Order: sequence, then structure tokens, then C-alpha cells
Amino acid sequence: MGPSQKPNVCRRLSRRALGFFSRDAGVVQRTNLGILRALVCQESTKFKNVWTTHSKSPIAYERGRIYFDNYRCCVSSVASEPRKLYEMPKCSKSEKIEDALLWECPVGEMLPNTSDYKSSLIALTAHNWLLRISATTGKVLEKIYLASYCKFRYLSWDTPQEVIAVKSAQNKGSALAQQAGIQQPVLLYLAVFHVLPFSLIGILEINKKIFGSVTDATLSHGILIVMYSSGLVRLYSFQAITEQFMQQKLDLGCACRWGGTTGTVGEAPFGIPCNIKITDTPPLLFEVSSLENAFQIGGHPWHYIITPNKKKQKGVFHICALKDNSLAKNGVQEMECCSLESDWIYFHPDASGRIIHVGPNQVKVLKLSEVENNSAQHQISEDFVILANREKNKNENLPTVTASGRVVKKSFNLLDDDPEQETFKIVDYEDELDLLSVVAVTQIDAEGKAHLDFHCNEYGTLLKSIPLVESWDVTYSHEVYFDRDLVLHIEQKPSRVFSCYVYQMAHVKDFKQTDFLGGAVVRNPPASAEDTGSIPGLGRCHMLRSNWAGAPQLLSLHSRASVPQLLKPASLEPFSATREATATRSPHTTTRSSPRSPQLEKACVQQRRPNTAKKLKLKKKSCNNL
Repeated sequence: MGPSQKPNVCRRLSRRALGFFSRDAGVVQRTNLGILRALVCQESTKFKNVWTTHSKSPIAYERGRIYFDNYRCCVSSVASEPRKLYEMPKCSKSEKIEDALLWECPVGEMLPNTSDYKSSLIALTAHNWLLRISATTGKVLEKIYLASYCKFRYLSWDTPQEVIAVKSAQNKGSALAQQAGIQQPVLLYLAVFHVLPFSLIGILEINKKIFGSVTDATLSHGILIVMYSSGLVRLYSFQAITEQFMQQKLDLGCACRWGGTTGTVGEAPFGIPCNIKITDTPPLLFEVSSLENAFQIGGHPWHYIITPNKKKQKGVFHICALKDNSLAKNGVQEMECCSLESDWIYFHPDASGRIIHVGPNQVKVLKLSEVENNSAQHQISEDFVILANREKNKNENLPTVTASGRVVKKSFNLLDDDPEQETFKIVDYEDELDLLSVVAVTQIDAEGKAHLDFHCNEYGTLLKSIPLVESWDVTYSHEVYFDRDLVLHIEQKPSRVFSCYVYQMAHVKDFKQTDFLGGAVVRNPPASAEDTGSIPGLGRCHMLRSNWAGAPQLLSLHSRASVPQLLKPASLEPFSATREATATRSPHTTTRSSPRSPQLEKACVQQRRPNTAKKLKLKKKSCNNL
């Protein structure tokens, strides 16, 4: 069954003005977004390149804001032309911001300060300070000193917008200790906080004496994920660990005596002691072995995706039930393609339980459903497929005449990701407009040309195609964000040269009479038009995905289920272990430019080239030209 006919934009605006819609905020929001989606996808709408800038250091984008120079400078991309929001004072290298997350005010909660109702940037500095910075002014609102016994380097959401995890660099010991073969028992530390108001849950150490030859660990949705070089991935309940092994409850700003030293928790030089030390192996929730630790969870009911732990199985994906590890019917997915870059797969970020499988010339959207007459077993089937626009290679089977006059046919095949053929590079999901965006690239002569296509998320129908005016070199690293009426392309060239291209939906004067019944749209409607408020602010999350996994990301489980519920997949909201923790866009996602250990990436889904998805990345830039 195909898509049904929907009212045009003019009719929607008229019905909204006459009060046909409920005054419930959610209904109005959905109405506005439906209008915006219709405007974005109509044929007469164009996207214009309104701003271009270049930098010698990385650039980050998140929710209408472009960050430069280690988040010191912020530019708003919402205006008709990007404008500078703020620029923080210059600081030394030891005080620079290394990682950051964007926090937004929760709905329906009473907060202690009026400033808490505005967006904030939670930032981690090189000298172990955790800062809360106003996202509009750059003013430091709160600061917490973490510790001096390790180097904290990475930020991620444990529970999005509620709980953050601050991860330290891996402890490799001194050079003399490494030469002597002395191994440090503690691999890394994880500091966990509730946000706004900031409150400490605890700092956990990952000890090799307890977990064995662990290579990396991370925290997501209350689950401690531990990874091993053998490909083994183990899941533990962080709540159970906290209840069993917390040595002392610590409160920020309160006096504390620890190890013979007295100080204030969260203030320098005392910092925060490590108060969660595991002395025995905690209860195991789940374990699985997968090639390069690649592991995801999602679907209805819970299923997981792995690659069998053998090198020859690379590119083969198994979809299994979490409840009993049984393989789903048609659960072995392998895209028959011959390419330099492997295909990638992940659970759809729209929480529909579907699966997206991306190759160089096709995007498959798969659905998980019950087997007929057997509700205990589930099967995988195609929902729809998006194919690249390709012509049959004209050079195939060309006849060649030898000197003797004999005709010889030469048969050869191009790679599926050959630059001269249209190839998919990035797949993204815009959650508020409910659109899949696909970046397709074709190499023409000496330069490549790319276009961004918008597809209906329900049926896969092509609704809009936007050409990118700049050339696209397939050997460079690229990020493309689609955020409501904005398209942003960040490109990394050799010698750490970064370029940023901003496109905005242009005002089109030549609307067709059939598009807007009743004449032209009134730009300034009268007060009697009632609810004619502007479209709400920028979108929430983007899960950019591509096979360019430039850096590892934390495992992200899209669920709020409690730990005991994890192994009860009957009727829970789905979650997926995705790559933007830095792998696990983040759709829209997405990757980081800051270094991470290679093992962490293995427990994640490959998404796109180095960047972010729901997460800001560490990026630098000189703001002199802004």
C-alpha cells in the first residue's frame, strides 16, 4: 500500500489558523514539522550555499551551532547567514576543551536556577576540569575538578540528557615499567554524573585483576560494556556494581576525608576519589563473541547483530534473538558486492525495530516480524530498497581485433564502489521530518560530484534531490548533516585543512498556483491568525552512518529499560548499540576526530567518516575569518 494523499501546505496553514488542531504542544509541533517537511520536499524549493569557511583545525556541528577552536568559538547557522554567538577568552594548551556534549533542559522539571532552563555545553578540559558552559553566551556556569591520578579524555551520554560518563585515557604505565614488563592493573577510570543539577554517582576503576585481559570498556544506558582482544563482549549492570562495590557515598562540594587526606569533593586539588572498586567478578548479564567486537542490540523484541568471529566472515551479519541466541529466519545478511569498502548495518534510529543495511549501490531497509503460525520465531524481510542510479558499463565485453583479424571479447567488471559510478557514502535519518537522507557521489573526469537525496522513511520513495556545488574527493573525509531546513558539509583535506559549506532552504518566489491554493502566502499574518508561531528550533538527533569509521565510539543502547529488563525482550522499547559514542552517527550520526583506543570502535557499528551523531566532537579552528 502506497502513501496516501496529504493536504497541501496552504490548507494546513489555514486549518492551523482556524484552530482545527488541538492546542496540545505536541500536536502543534507535529503540525509545524509536517508543514516544514512539505516545504522542504516540494519541487520548487532550492537549497542555496550561503556560507563557506576554511580552517587549519577541525570543525564541529551540533543542533544549529558550528564550533571552532576547541569549542572556544561558536557560530549560529540558524540565521540567513551564519553569525558568531560568542568567543571565549584564549587559554593555554593545558586548559583547552578536549570533548563536549550539548545538554538541553528537560521538560516538566523544576530547576534551581533560571539559567538551567537554557541549553548548556558540558565540556571536559585537558587539565581534568568538567565545565558547564552557557550555549548562547559562552559563560562558565559550573566547574568540577575531577582528579589528578588519571587523565580524563572522553565524554559520552550514559542515559541521553540525564547521565554522563567521563572516561579516562588508558593507563599504560611509565616507559621504564613497560620496558620491565610491568603491567598496570587498572586499565582506565569511568566517572559518572547526573546532570543539572550536577550530582556524583561515582568513579569506577576497570581492573585487569577482576576482568582479565580486557582491552577497553565503556558505559551506556546503565550497562557496563567490557571488550577483549579475542572479540568477546561482556555486559554487566552498573547499578548492581554500584550497590555492591561502592566504598563511600560522595557529594560534590562536601568535605571528605580519603586516604588520610581531607578536602572538598570536586574542588582542586582534592578532586574526586575513586569510590567504586570492584573486588570480585560482578554478575554477568550477557556475553557474545564477534569479529572486531562489533555488536548491536535493537528490534522488537530484542535482537542483536554480530559478525561471526572469523576474518573470512567479514561482511556477513547474523541477526539473533537476545532471549535465546536463536538465529532469526533469513537472519544471515550478506550483501553480494565487490568493493574496496565494506558494507555496514545497524538498527534504524527511528525506534521502529527495522534494520538498515548499506552497500555501495543499494540501501536495504529490513523489517523484523513474527513467523506465520509461530510467534516464538521471527524473520527478516525487505521493507524497501533504495538503488543507486547507474547505467550498465559501456566498456564491458568490448570486442578487440588482433593483428590476424581475429575478434576477441574482453570481459571485465568494475568494482561496485568504482568512483565513476554513483556510490552511496553516507546515510542519515532526520528524526523530526521523518526523512532518510542519502549522499551519493559520482567521479566525473578529475572531480567528484555529490548530491543529497531525501527519501520517505516509510516507503523509500525519492522526494527531493539537492546537488552540492563543491567538488567531492572520495579520498577525503566528509561529514554531511541534514537538520530541518539546513544542510552542512564538513570536509577534511590533506595537511589538516578543513572546509565547511552551509546550505539553507532558499526563499522561492515562483510558487506554483497549484501548490498554494488561494494565492500567495502572507509573510506577516495578522494577530487574528492565532497559532502562527514559527517552526520550533533545531532538530534533536542525527544518526549519520557510513562505512568510514575514523574513530571509535561508545556503545549506545536506545532504551530506558532497567538492567533486569535487558534480558526480557518481550515488549520493551527497542535500543541499538550504535557507533557514536564514538561508534557505537551517529545516525546522524556519527565519529570523532579526537583519538580513541582501537578496541572501543570494535564494539560499535560503523557509521560515517570522522565527526558525531548525537554527540559533539573535539575540533579546533581559528576564528579570525568569522
